[in-house]
Amino acid sequence: MSALTKCNFKPTGCPELYPFVKIVLAVRLKTSAIKRPFVHLPKSYYMDVQMEASWKELLKHEFTKPYFLEIVTILKMERAAGKTIYPPGPLIFNAFNQTPFDKVKVVIIGQDPYHNPGQAHGLSFSVPAGVKPPPSLANIYKEIRTDMGIEMPVEYGNLTRWAEQGVLLLNAMLTVRANEPASHAKIGWMNFTDAVIEKISDQKNGVVFLLWGKFAQEKQVLIDATKHFLLKAAHPSPFSVDKGFYGCRHFSKTNELLIQQGLTPINWKLLTP
Repeated sequence: MSALTKCNFKPTGCPELYPFVKIVLAVRLKTSAIKRPFVHLPKSYYMDVQMEASWKELLKHEFTKPYFLEIVTILKMERAAGKTIYPPGPLIFNAFNQTPFDKVKVVIIGQDPYHNPGQAHGLSFSVPAGVKPPPSLANIYKEIRTDMGIEMPVEYGNLTRWAEQGVLLLNAMLTVRANEPASHAKIGWMNFTDAVIEKISDQKNGVVFLLWGKFAQEKQVLIDATKHFLLKAAHPSPFSVDKGFYGCRHFSKTNELLIQQGLTPINWKLLTP
């Protein structure tokens, strides 16, 4: 059985990329017959990552690892096959562009981007201006109202203002196929975002990590709890919000922890344009 068959990956519609994907997937499966498979790949198969400078320098070694080349190749293949991928290419690394490494004070970990048209713009839980907040974000707003007494906008869900204050809105998977939730869960993104979390843990102190739901809480093994703060609660999804998200008071607690360190608290209020 070939590596492609074992991985269930079908490069339909882009035969010119088949040799490169075969190489990449063979490496993923630890096939020993191929040595130094990336030396002769065309430069076009490496992503010129459009990312804020401090993050790009910090993560530069990740961009040349086999798993990252696999991500790039699969994304190119899916686009060539006519698949729609969210968020748009320039917004894949939006979380990093909005929150430079030295500004990170809080991390909110999501799972994968919204998969409906017009929703995903590279920030976990956030949607662009003009898009109604999805249910999980609406529930986050309800908790902020209860916790902080802040009135949140009903029709506005762009959290860029949080990101600009130092809240890294990080999804574990940075892309998704349209209308197919978790469709990019196994293409390698979690290797990358796990590395991001580890870099934050290793090189910063006193960061507040908001871990909502089992998926996010599994990331706590990557975080040094002796030098950072981990606040855990149920996920704000309608399916679990009543199981411990409502009443968690994570927004006021986050600000208390920042103030204790002499840092400026987050202004959670969103001002509609």
